[in-house]
Amino acid sequence: MILYRQMPHVLAFILCFNLCAFAEDEPDSRSNASKQNATPLILAHYMPWYMAKPFSEKWGWHWTMNHFDPEQEVDGRRQIASKYHPLIGPYDSGDPHVLEYHLLLMKLAGIDGVIVDWYGLTDYRDYAVLHRNTTRLLQQCERLKMTFVICYEDQTIPALVEANRIAAADRVAHAVNEIDWLGKYWFKSGSYVKLDGKPVLLSFGHSGLTREEWTQCLSRLDPPVAYFSQDIRREGAIGGFGWPSPKVGTQQVDRFLADSKSWPQAIPAAFPRFDDIYKQAGVSEGYPRLADNDGRTLNDTLKKALNSHAPIIQIATWNDWGEGTQIEPSWEFEYRDLQITQSLRRAEVEPPFPFRPQDLRIPLILLRERKADGSPRKQKALDAVSTMVATGALEQARLRLGDRSARD
Repeated sequence: MILYRQMPHVLAFILCFNLCAFAEDEPDSRSNASKQNATPLILAHYMPWYMAKPFSEKWGWHWTMNHFDPEQEVDGRRQIASKYHPLIGPYDSGDPHVLEYHLLLMKLAGIDGVIVDWYGLTDYRDYAVLHRNTTRLLQQCERLKMTFVICYEDQTIPALVEANRIAAADRVAHAVNEIDWLGKYWFKSGSYVKLDGKPVLLSFGHSGLTREEWTQCLSRLDPPVAYFSQDIRREGAIGGFGWPSPKVGTQQVDRFLADSKSWPQAIPAAFPRFDDIYKQAGVSEGYPRLADNDGRTLNDTLKKALNSHAPIIQIATWNDWGEGTQIEPSWEFEYRDLQITQSLRRAEVEPPFPFRPQDLRIPLILLRERKADGSPRKQKALDAVSTMVATGALEQARLRLGDRSARD
């Protein structure tokens, strides 16, 4: 995850919320991670920052990086800011059908929900669009009975100070206000992950608030949160969460697991590779390549994370295409990474996991049907199919979709 967003400023808008969509529900039995030592929550780190035609009026920075032109094709695939290509092509993170496709894929792969990159509430740069997309994603999580967590990008705070949007003296107050907003709305969702009754909150990186400022921020939150800082445990944090370090390699996983043994909690990370496009895009010199090793990197890091008995495990990432850490199906790997996740979920986690590799094809069939016929009648029928998939009624869903793929 590049620490400085270079996407140009987008058109400002005011986002209205249907607060009823986030009314507190009875938590799902897997939502309270404090009960999941034997059955950990597996969450995928999710980037909500993609803009694509025709859903949006233009291609966003994360597909172009001001260098690539998605209007041009190479070998039948759009030219994008990635060494890899989404199986469905470059998409828009505000498209509810794409969000549905992603979440259903996760469910069938044994992933319980998402950790979403969130840039706060301020209408600056692309933050408003990211907030809108995150809102839509969380609504889909609630509909499809998936869990979610916010990873706060506090690097936004020095950027807002530099732009004279907030005063330097108000850095902590700004963070407190944003997290308080989460407490009023998203933390109340029955889908939001909690540890010992406290909503889980992550913050990415170390270029936002200082350690001392985070200590001040956490002391002012009411009610308190179960806070995790990246790689280390800051004062006031319940623990840290792991993240791929291409300069260190897979040894980062062992180092994190060793360091975190003395913490009350930890969120270890699994990842498939690190293979960024930054140098080719002219963004930076890029990072060292962390090899995919024919799927062994994901298999080994995920197995270690599962064997740690942590209540929450993070896969980094679902869809950071610019850094090549995605496990979302691609032209290059197809469904391989999700099949690895399925296999380990079945072998390492209770209760028994019922889904099979061929089931992973169903969400794409549903997405294509959504795009082929936008009539209200058809969409309502496909809503029912989506519910079937989300509840595990796959044979019914196949029958409705005309999918003749066989089950093992």
